[in-house]
Amino acid sequence: RLGALIPSGTGRARPPRDAAGLVVALAFPERIGRRDGSSYLLASGTRAALPAGSSLTGHDWLAIAEVTRASDRGTAGTGAVIRLAAPLAAQDALEAAAHLRSEEVVARWREGRVTARRVASLGAIELSSTPVAPTAAVARGAVLQALQAGGVQLLNWAAAAASMRRRLAVLHHYLGEPWPDVSDAALLERLPEWFGPELDALARGTRADRIDLLEPLRRLLPWPAAARFGDLVPERLEVPSGSRVRIAYPDVEEPGARPVVAVRLQECFGWAQTPRLLDGRVSVLFHLLSPAGRPLAVTDDLASFWSGPYAQVRAQMRGRYPKHPWPQDPWTAPATSRVTGRRPGVRADT
Repeated sequence: RLGALIPSGTGRARPPRDAAGLVVALAFPERIGRRDGSSYLLASGTRAALPAGSSLTGHDWLAIAEVTRASDRGTAGTGAVIRLAAPLAAQDALEAAAHLRSEEVVARWREGRVTARRVASLGAIELSSTPVAPTAAVARGAVLQALQAGGVQLLNWAAAAASMRRRLAVLHHYLGEPWPDVSDAALLERLPEWFGPELDALARGTRADRIDLLEPLRRLLPWPAAARFGDLVPERLEVPSGSRVRIAYPDVEEPGARPVVAVRLQECFGWAQTPRLLDGRVSVLFHLLSPAGRPLAVTDDLASFWSGPYAQVRAQMRGRYPKHPWPQDPWTAPATSRVTGRRPGVRADT
């Protein structure tokens, strides 16, 4: 009787079960569901399953009147169970939820390549998907979206770029503006500003590991303050031996940690004044190393080290490394990066 009362729109009468499905679909279009494996995906995005042994099993489309949460996660592990539904013809599903139909180009950037599909959907239900060539704007948007989701670590942080970023982070931490925030969140927020040309290159298919981030980071340097970048946070520090030792700046997420210089102890003889960076705001932490490169002492007060702990270090090390100088007076001994051959009759501690 229900089928006879509801017009089909095509001039034909509907079987009662089809008519019931159409009524439910018109009342609850967001609950139209399409079979997807062992469960149904609803237009609303919910995933639900039929109870075991349901007479509705096997229908491609359902109009669902009632769906409840299941304490036992329900059938197929969805956590939702279809309690009341009726079969639905595919065409009726499309007509009843016509206002939920959409078509868009969906693009993804993965493994250095942008792919795109034209997707027709009924709410959350994908009806069709056709590969298409992405436009430049769509490709750029896909790369931008991937970076926003995965973070700037998806980019190639080679040693020089990573070092510059750490130095900028220290400057921002201690001096603030105009030195830029280069945390992950800040870089993502300003991505089009400092990484714009590289975004376009990635969208055209350039591999991420082919893009040097040093030049993009330089776009963040504030002028004219940038002229002092190398003075405030130098890349290397010259030690008394004449060597120029790289300064290890802290990680971007810990910009308040101390900059470290790891250098052989013999290269620092006579150095009393511990160097300071950022116009004297931050002292360098020295890792004084053995000839084999192992740490012997950690200090930010060189004068105190030579006057105190050095004597114990000397007593322990001069027999182990006799070809290296371990003078009693480190204040007057020449700093050196060289190994000195031991001559007959000459003590190693002179």
